[in-house]
Amino acid sequence: MPKRLPCAADQNNILATLSSDDRALIEPCLEFSEFHHGMVLQESGKAEEQVFFFSDGVGSMIAIDQAGRRIEAGLFGREGMSGIAVVMGGTSTHLETVVQIAGRGCAISADDLRTLFAQSSTLRDHLLLYIHAQFVQTSQTALSNGRGRLEERLARWLLMCHDRMDGDRLELTHDFLAVMLGVRRAGVTVGTHLLEGKGLIQAKRGEITVLDRDGLEDEAKGSYGVAEAEYERLLGRPKPEAA
Repeated sequence: MPKRLPCAADQNNILATLSSDDRALIEPCLEFSEFHHGMVLQESGKAEEQVFFFSDGVGSMIAIDQAGRRIEAGLFGREGMSGIAVVMGGTSTHLETVVQIAGRGCAISADDLRTLFAQSSTLRDHLLLYIHAQFVQTSQTALSNGRGRLEERLARWLLMCHDRMDGDRLELTHDFLAVMLGVRRAGVTVGTHLLEGKGLIQAKRGEITVLDRDGLEDEAKGSYGVAEAEYERLLGRPKPEAA
């Protein structure tokens, strides 16, 4: 089964699906960025100064409670962006945004993006479509975390990462997976062993390779696919340039 998200390699799908006028408006404000594993793009409770668009790599939005407990609330890659609060008209977020898989992309200052919104309502409307799709993903994550077994949740999460990367190899540590799934590291070990025993993945130190995507989708038991279908409905693929 092919990957679900309709994103071409080495480009950000939000930017690629903009109208030609809005793309011409935002492109002069974008600066190339490289994202390193563990890099914090946005701290919880602080003003968002930049908005990031990935062309490859994966970023995580992490919820943190008053006791310091952490769990992933959402993720994005080449299909998405950071800066939900900026698009929604706010200035800061309670979520921490961190790079979980290194990659590249571009950035725009939050102030510049707000200025562009004043010039183009269609630009903001386009980004709001993505925010809606991200909220669907977050609701599905809550359902999966509350109702799914660990191996189901792990299968879903690996599929989501797989969608956003080229190839089948994912550079992921068990420590990071534990934060993403809100479990102890030992739980991640059990989950990966279960999936590996079924021939769905191969796990090495700091690396997981997807061997059987169809099998992972079966293992996720319906927890994967709703958000991905909604994203494609709302944003889809870039339209071919007219000849």
